[in-house]
This record gives sequence, C-alpha cells and structure tokens, in this order.
Amino acid sequence: MASTDERFMKEALKQAKKAYDAGEVPIGAVIVCDGKVIARGYNRRNTDKVSLAHAEITAIRKASKKLGDWRLEGCTIYITLEPCPMCAGAIVQSRIDRCVFACASDKAGAAGSILNLLDIRELNHQVECTSGVLEEDCRKLLQRFFKELREKI
Repeated sequence: MASTDERFMKEALKQAKKAYDAGEVPIGAVIVCDGKVIARGYNRRNTDKVSLAHAEITAIRKASKKLGDWRLEGCTIYITLEPCPMCAGAIVQSRIDRCVFACASDKAGAAGSILNLLDIRELNHQVECTSGVLEEDCRKLLQRFFKELREKI
C-alpha cells in the first residue's frame, strides 16, 4: 500500500506546487476512487480571497460533482499537510473512507496533532488515517515557501 500512497501523494504534491507558484501556502490535495484520481485541489485562499478555499474543500467539491453525490464513500483523500478543523470536518461530513497526509501541523492539525476530528466515535462517521507519506518532500516545499516569505519582509 505504501507505493500506492506515495504515487497519489506525488499527485497532491504537484497540486501544492501549483499553490506555491501562485504565491499561496503550498498545500495540495487529490481524491482517489477505484484507483484513479477523480479530483484535485490546491490552496487558493489569497487568490480567491475566501477562507474556505483550502485544497481539501476544492477537491471535495470537484469529487462530489464528478460522482454526482455528496457522499464520497470508497474514496481516499491525499493531502500534503494535515487537515485543519474545517477540512477534517468536511472530510468526515463527505464520508471519505481514508485520509492520507504528509506533514503534521502543530498549529492547526485536526487529524491527530492538536485534536483528531477524523476519529470521534460519537460522530456518525470515522475516517481511517495514515500520516507521514512523502513527509520530507512536502515539508521541504513548505519550509522553502515560508523562508522565501520571511526574506521578502
């Protein structure tokens, strides 16, 4: 399973690089169903001037449109950074089966770092979670982005 996870995380990393090229925090996401990428998204908060324009939200919207349903059962989401509370909630609400992320987020992580919204037994859906896939590659991109941002200031 690790090679499959790495293959799809590389697709999420491509999306993160699109965000980076647009001057956005480099976070990317892809949603996979039946072994195929069905939706992609990257961070566009500054570009769209909307706090909801996270990579995960964009990918979930596209996947729902592609499948014709808000329920994304049977899908896996790959994200370059641990989801925030908003995105973790959207992942649970959309009934995604599995979440795979690269880097933990000690400032906003809601898949285990600060809290874990993906595995609350009292909710009507729990999400299997895998972390650390291509962590170093994704971390380096984030670090490079913030280093360059600090140098501009």
